[in-house]
Amino acid sequence: MADKTLNQKQISDPEKWVELHGDYLFRYAMMRLNNKSLAEDVVQETFLAALKARKNFAGKSSERTWFVGILKRKIIDHFRKSSREDSHDDIQKIIDMKDDDFLLSGARQGQWKTGRRPKDWMIDENDQSEKNEFWEFLKRCIAELPRRLAEVFILREMEEIETDELSNVLELKPTNLRVILYRARKQLRSCLEDNWIRAHEDRK
Repeated sequence: MADKTLNQKQISDPEKWVELHGDYLFRYAMMRLNNKSLAEDVVQETFLAALKARKNFAGKSSERTWFVGILKRKIIDHFRKSSREDSHDDIQKIIDMKDDDFLLSGARQGQWKTGRRPKDWMIDENDQSEKNEFWEFLKRCIAELPRRLAEVFILREMEEIETDELSNVLELKPTNLRVILYRARKQLRSCLEDNWIRAHEDRK
């Protein structure tokens, strides 16, 4: 009984949830879904699910973390449903994409072709404006990815779902998942180099 009473004190009034967490959850969803209407829907579903499950809130994490956990599951469910819309041919086209960044024969086989090696760059963790700018450019670059590449990158790198679980969620063979993830990372890096890095260098 004592634990239940404590939990009830730790969770806020549901009437204040939108005010306390709405903006944060919407930004979280927008970064992953890049669709205003869809982000609003999953946040709404998150609040409804939280309302039904509020008695189960254990108080082991913050209320905000609890909401994010629910929202994360809603986003995963969306991508799971979305992945079922792809045909085998759609997946195979991504797998079969030609990769001309590496030498395929000769003494330097497997090494970067001249001019293809990625640039070295990093974010200054102490510069908040630079971090914000990076995330804004990353969001734009993710939006330019083919849908399946964006889904795989978001779930693996942003939601940190392990590859075995991700294979099950998206119903992909592990080998295909690795190829798709590689293609997504490669395209994102190229996009960031062409946009964020170039803009950063132009200001120097």
